[in-house]
Amino acid sequence: MQASAEVEFSGPAVQLTERAAEQVHRIREDEDLDDDIFLRVAVEGGGCSGLSYKLGFDYESEDDEVIISQGIKIIVDPKHMMYLKGISVDYPDGLDARGFTFDNPNASETCGCGSSFAT
Repeated sequence: MQASAEVEFSGPAVQLTERAAEQVHRIREDEDLDDDIFLRVAVEGGGCSGLSYKLGFDYESEDDEVIISQGIKIIVDPKHMMYLKGISVDYPDGLDARGFTFDNPNASETCGCGSSFAT
């Protein structure tokens, strides 16, 4: 699977909304995570549209790209950046939606659940 041509965007390569950053802070506090564990944004094969988003906490490797958004240090494997460049991670907290969501300008199609995509 290949990513589409260069995507035009402004801002960080991966960004968090204010709501997503607040939730990440909450999780860090609830889990009592060490200061050297950071938010990792990644993709993996699978899901109904071909690729799935992965979001979790991890240690930084020397190959990771580092992005700061809303004061949160985000780490991304450079091999995943072609699929994630320009993505915005949000955390809606309403009656009809709750949990992390992904707005990806690289996605040519997404599934109904919003957790997988194709390029």
